[in-house]
Amino acid sequence: MTAGRDHSSMIRHPAKPVVIPAHSSKRPPCPVRYAIFYTPPVTHAITRLAAAWLGRDAFGGEPQSRPVISAFSAARLSELTEAPRRYGFHATLKAPFHLAAGVDGSRLVSALQSFGRARPAFAMPKLKVGRLGPFFALVPAGDAAALNQFAADIVEGFEAFRAPLTAADYARRKPEQLSALHRAYLQQWGYPYVFDAFQFHMTLTGPVPDADADRMEEALTALFKPLLSPPLICDHLTLFCERQTGGPFMVHTSIPLKSSLSAKAATS
Repeated sequence: MTAGRDHSSMIRHPAKPVVIPAHSSKRPPCPVRYAIFYTPPVTHAITRLAAAWLGRDAFGGEPQSRPVISAFSAARLSELTEAPRRYGFHATLKAPFHLAAGVDGSRLVSALQSFGRARPAFAMPKLKVGRLGPFFALVPAGDAAALNQFAADIVEGFEAFRAPLTAADYARRKPEQLSALHRAYLQQWGYPYVFDAFQFHMTLTGPVPDADADRMEEALTALFKPLLSPPLICDHLTLFCERQTGGPFMVHTSIPLKSSLSAKAATS
């Protein structure tokens, strides 16, 4: 449950939406979709290891040489990481969306920068390798209330930038397989796993068959556990973009939060 908010109702209305700033005359190339993610800095050891594990760096787009894993062949590892490789190493805060009519990417970046100037950085709970159904990801090992609240604020606050789902987008989410609550979230917020349905995770695999699950967990724990102490600091938001439908997601802009404003936002 997200701290500090009443999620008993399936339908919610933003309490404090971000004010869309005045239009900028400088227009970047318009991606098909944007997403607001968290990812550690490009130089962080976890970022570099995750890029190698997935086989692609979302900051630069370059293919990466994978670590040698005795439990899996290179070809098998490529298969098992195919789904998250497209998105790059990240945690979803606001799921991919098309821009609403009348706004563009520069206005979204400006709003994110305003949000960052007002929002202090915070310590994240320690992460661990965990299973989410058939997938493996880095997940919180401790209290994630502050992190959940942060994600909820972003879902609500940047809703004005999101175009409504098309019928095709809605159908792709297979609403018939969702609970009534998750369908209501999908209809109103464009994503079924928000607020009390949100679980912070940084995906490391696609579906892993049961026969491979134990070996996968051992391999991931051996690789990532040494890098998971001390806990990460959430001091940036990262705007990703998908420039072509079905194409890879790339880092567009890194947005510093309040305590890290001395760091220069890196724009692709």
